[in-house]
Amino acid sequence: MFETCSKQCMLFGTVCLGVLTIVVLILESHLADTLSSSQRMKNKTFHNEHDCGIHVPYTIISECHPCSDFEIKSMSIGVCMETSYKEVLKCKNGETITKSCHRVPYLEERAYWKFTIWSFVIGSISSLAVMLRMRILNRKARIRARQVLSNGSIN
Repeated sequence: MFETCSKQCMLFGTVCLGVLTIVVLILESHLADTLSSSQRMKNKTFHNEHDCGIHVPYTIISECHPCSDFEIKSMSIGVCMETSYKEVLKCKNGETITKSCHRVPYLEERAYWKFTIWSFVIGSISSLAVMLRMRILNRKARIRARQVLSNGSIN
């Protein structure tokens, strides 16, 4: 089947698959964002070193970020043992607490884009190598055919 497709047809199919992939990723991201945080947190319980209280207002001093290897191995901060991520909050009464949190979304997004870019680069290099090899083999076949037609023998 692929042998009958022209280069333009193959390129068009590849571009269509790429566009479809991007549309699916955008749609999936949009649907994931619409889920309420209460549904995502329903079955998860996190340990906090201290608790501000249920209705006590707080401010976020440090956004959710990964714990260091030292904090995880030394168990110096208990919240790092559960998810390996922590955030620092300041309660209204002035108390500062460290709270366990989910994975950091921007780190996962960055890892995804790194994977995607590297896959694209490796795929592009592989495609170029295949196209160059096809040109070399086609040129050798043309030279051999020209030799056969010109003097009737292959060297």
